[in-house]
Amino acid sequence: MKWKKKGRIFNPTEYKLPNLCHEYAQSPQALIFNDYIRIYFSTRLHDKTGKCLSHIAFVDYDIDFQNIINVSRNTVIELGDLGHFDEHGIFPMNVVRHEGKILAYTCGWSRRVSVSVDTSIGLALSEDNGLTFKKFGKGPVLSSSLHEPFLVGDPFVAIFENQYHMWYIFGIAWKKFVKDQPPDRIYKIGHAISEDGITWYKKEEGRQIIADRLGADESQALPTVAHINGRYHMFFCYRQSFNFRRNKDRGYRIGYAYSDNLHDWIRDDAIVGIDVTEGSWDSDMLCYPHVFQCDDRVYMLYNGNEFGRFGFGLAVLEEM
Repeated sequence: MKWKKKGRIFNPTEYKLPNLCHEYAQSPQALIFNDYIRIYFSTRLHDKTGKCLSHIAFVDYDIDFQNIINVSRNTVIELGDLGHFDEHGIFPMNVVRHEGKILAYTCGWSRRVSVSVDTSIGLALSEDNGLTFKKFGKGPVLSSSLHEPFLVGDPFVAIFENQYHMWYIFGIAWKKFVKDQPPDRIYKIGHAISEDGITWYKKEEGRQIIADRLGADESQALPTVAHINGRYHMFFCYRQSFNFRRNKDRGYRIGYAYSDNLHDWIRDDAIVGIDVTEGSWDSDMLCYPHVFQCDDRVYMLYNGNEFGRFGFGLAVLEEM
């Protein structure tokens, strides 16, 4: 594959975002309208304890990504109440248009004591053309289970042959790599299906569908799947699970796998065709990809250094 980078197209520090957020535009996710494209992302503020809360915002572009025409000013979706699975943040939010409805699958964050956080997947619905979303219920639609005991999140949902498919991550371990440091999480990519988008079924719970490249401690995140030229293509990001924040050689990169049946995936990162650019805003890492098709073109939204602290970029597929 050959991707042409268009550069960073949004910097959150240049705008007044809702919920008093002023940095981060993580996990950009596209919703296509007739004459513009809306991109949802997760941004952050610090609460009274100094810890972060993740909120959803959006930016609208014209159909050719030449101009920003709107940036959200109001709350897109409320965080959960005290003790709820999404009390401390939503990151990411994957938005799907199907049968006249605009659905959002959210990754809700809640803090823990022995480890930093746990996550589950929720569902919300928009009744005002994607400006705001109301939750389908107070709890998650996909959460920890017998063989996936924690950190279920990063949903990407697509409808193929009248069936809902969800690719997501699930945690397999919290591990202390350094004695006096907090434990780090390790997670892999899984798959679930649904007839209605609400009740989800896992054919093989706990099955890791993408092979490791960096060994058993590799963490894989944010899958996105597109059907192009008769084949299913998955893009995701992966990294070492320890010392990945400061060591760019251990940080996130974009991975790739393909499938002909949505069940068996062959990983081939060597042909992904996109990597870091030295001296640029994405010189240290590439993460949180979102691939979508619009006007016969295939685009990738992604974050760069510091996990999207200073925005996201765009790339266009030129050759496959």
